[in-house]
Amino acid sequence: LRSAIDLNCIGPHTIALDCQVLQADGGTRTAAICGGYVALVDAVAKLPAAPPAGADWPGYKPAQAIVNPIAAVSVGVVDGQVRLDLDYHNDSRASVDLNVAMARGGRFVEVQGSAENGGTFDRQSLDQMLDLATSGCQKLLLIQQKALG
Repeated sequence: LRSAIDLNCIGPHTIALDCQVLQADGGTRTAAICGGYVALVDAVAKLPAAPPAGADWPGYKPAQAIVNPIAAVSVGVVDGQVRLDLDYHNDSRASVDLNVAMARGGRFVEVQGSAENGGTFDRQSLDQMLDLATSGCQKLLLIQQKALG
């Protein structure tokens, strides 16, 4: 989530996010990233608009702190097909498992993947997974924006 925020804009404040996914059917890491982003935006919105009188906090502008909305989703190859948002059943059978975190505008924050269950994958499959992940992240970014009002 560090790429979502300009820390210079929040002065000496510290924001600690602890994500515990209490119920999920796969994709816990990506769910934590999506929820963590919403929590980060909510936390920044609660910061004082201006520093206290006499405080020397150059660059303090919490309203400008969020610079990149972030979302993440899992994709993979199951039974030879590229699939989005793998549940536990698909994840446990996947020949490829890939987590992708993206900023709005299609810029990658993280791509983490591996072949599983003795599988391998080629560049064409990777491109298909990244295209599907991009589409999924764009939809998630809209859902996050709606949740934040």
